[in-house]
Amino acid sequence: MSKIYPNAAAALAGLPQDGMTIMSGGFGLCGIPENLIVALRDSGAKNLTVISNNAGVDGFGLGLLLESKQTKKMISSYVGENKEFERQFLSGELELEFNPQGTLAERIRAGGAGIPGFYTKTGVGTLVAEGKEHKDFDGATYVLETALKADISLIKAWKADEEGNLIYRKTARNFNPMMATAGKITIVEVEEIVACGELDADNIHTPGIYVDRIVCGSFEKRIENRTIRAKEMA
Repeated sequence: MSKIYPNAAAALAGLPQDGMTIMSGGFGLCGIPENLIVALRDSGAKNLTVISNNAGVDGFGLGLLLESKQTKKMISSYVGENKEFERQFLSGELELEFNPQGTLAERIRAGGAGIPGFYTKTGVGTLVAEGKEHKDFDGATYVLETALKADISLIKAWKADEEGNLIYRKTARNFNPMMATAGKITIVEVEEIVACGELDADNIHTPGIYVDRIVCGSFEKRIENRTIRAKEMA
C-alpha cells in the first residue's frame, strides 16, 4: 500500500479524535508542518494536547489551533510570540507544561526509544522540578523526567522517497527527527518525493519504518520576526 497521499486533508482523514496527544515538529516557524496543521484544524478535533517547542504565532502554525480553541494543553519550551497563547494561559483557558528546551527534546527522544524516563540536573531548584522525584548521584541532585509519546506526530521534512525515508534541510532538522519516532502514527509533509533508491542511504535522517503517511506540499516558510537595519547613507 502506498504511503503517499494527495494532500494534507487526505493524509489526516479518519485519524484525529477529541482528546488526542499531537506532536508537531519545528522550531519557531522553521520546519513546521504548515499544511498538516491547517488540516488538523479543519478536522475539528478538540481538547488536544499539543507537544511542540512553541505554539506558532498569531494566525499561523499552531497559533491556528489556539484561535479555534482546539488546544487544551501545550507541552512546550518557548511560549513567546503569541498573544492568543498569552491570553488563554493567563485566563486559565489553556494548560501549560513548561520544559527546558533540552529536556523537552530528550523527553521526546526517550519516548521514541522506549525509555520511560531519565534523570537530569536541568531545572533542579526551579518551578519545573516541583512535584517530581529527585535523586542524588555522586553528590549532585537530579530530577526525574518522563518520556513523551503521541497519538499522531506531524512532521516536516525536505525530501522523502516512496517508502518514507526522510532528509531534513539545515535548521529544519530540529525537533522533527525525534518526533517522527515518538508517534503511534507519523504523518510527514515534504517539498519533494523521489523514487526509492534516489536518496543517498548515508544521508537519510529518519528511516521510512517510522513513517506512515506522506504528502507533498507547498509552503509559505514565514520568518517569525523579520528585523532589518535601516540602509546607511553613503
